[in-house]
Amino acid sequence: MIGAGFMGAAHSQGWRVAPRFFDLPLAPEMSVLVGRDAARTRDAADTWGWNESSTDWREIVERPDIDVVDIVTPGDSHAEIALAALAAGKHVLCEKPLANTVDEARRMAAAADDAATRGIRSMVGFTYRRLPATTFARDLVAAGRLGEIRQVRAEYLQDWLSDADAPLTWRLQKDRAGSGSLGDIGAHAVDLTEYITGQHLTRVAGVLETIVSERPVLAASSGLSGTAGADRGPVTVDDLALFTGRLENGALASFEASRFRLGRKNALRVEISGSDGALSFDLESPNELQFYDATLPASEQGFRRILVTEPEHPYMGAWWPTGHMLGYEHGFTHQAKDFVEAVADGRDPRPSFADGLHVQRVLDAVAQSSGADGVWTGVDRASAPASDSRAFAAS
Repeated sequence: MIGAGFMGAAHSQGWRVAPRFFDLPLAPEMSVLVGRDAARTRDAADTWGWNESSTDWREIVERPDIDVVDIVTPGDSHAEIALAALAAGKHVLCEKPLANTVDEARRMAAAADDAATRGIRSMVGFTYRRLPATTFARDLVAAGRLGEIRQVRAEYLQDWLSDADAPLTWRLQKDRAGSGSLGDIGAHAVDLTEYITGQHLTRVAGVLETIVSERPVLAASSGLSGTAGADRGPVTVDDLALFTGRLENGALASFEASRFRLGRKNALRVEISGSDGALSFDLESPNELQFYDATLPASEQGFRRILVTEPEHPYMGAWWPTGHMLGYEHGFTHQAKDFVEAVADGRDPRPSFADGLHVQRVLDAVAQSSGADGVWTGVDRASAPASDSRAFAAS
């Protein structure tokens, strides 16, 4: 695994736990953790359960004893590492968004397609697809329980940047992160909407806003570590993204991604309305799904709360007795499980690098629209992979 920050901890949890709760056809071995700082990386490797640590990712991806490369670095290095790993014959899992630019994502998707002809698999880490509630929502839509999809509202709201004196980290620098709230959390809202509905966005119109334009510079800049000094530097990404979009069937969708919504800590919300029903999901209540069945008599209609903790629900059969909750980290366990099973089965996992390229094109179209006073902007259809009509995972 290349990257030893917050996502490194989350992915490590997934790799460590997956073979202990799921009967995997292959046994993942947590061989090497790679980071920039030797001492910190060695400590992280010991804490998270990696056999060894390194500061040289190029040497690691060439090692014959390494089969999988998991990329959890900032976006500016995704393309270089993924391309090298695929060329070296390694299966690749890469955190979202796939890259910082459409051109980088296009090259990654092309390399992944070429590698697939040699049996090398790749996947992008849109982990919220793998929550039991969101996968079950996808099952309900695929089964026709909502009828024709008519409207979608999706938003991902956080407040960790609301303090204007919060330090200037890499997530606020375009050359490192690619974009701000749009790519960091808006990408999740886009992917989850398309995953649940089974439809892609064809055009978008929106606006990006940077609310705080300067922030204190870290004295020692390395991720979220360091001490904020008196100097201030420019914020070169968006703090807030608002946009609308059209799905393939013409349904209208609205999106918001904000890291300034006070009181919202990690509120990824998706509400989908159809001709026969509706559903609503909120990541701050991750074990619940709200479902409205419009085919019932009027006297019985209304949103009902489904506690998605039954063995019959996706992934839940491997976990705890009915009614016992899962948390944020379980999505990474399910991600590791699904990736290993796909590699063992010799099939390409989803979401693919092609899926990641499509989301990157959506983000790029939003940015283009914002620069053109919010005009409708098309999403390149060449980037949209074929829809996957089945639910990705089973219980």
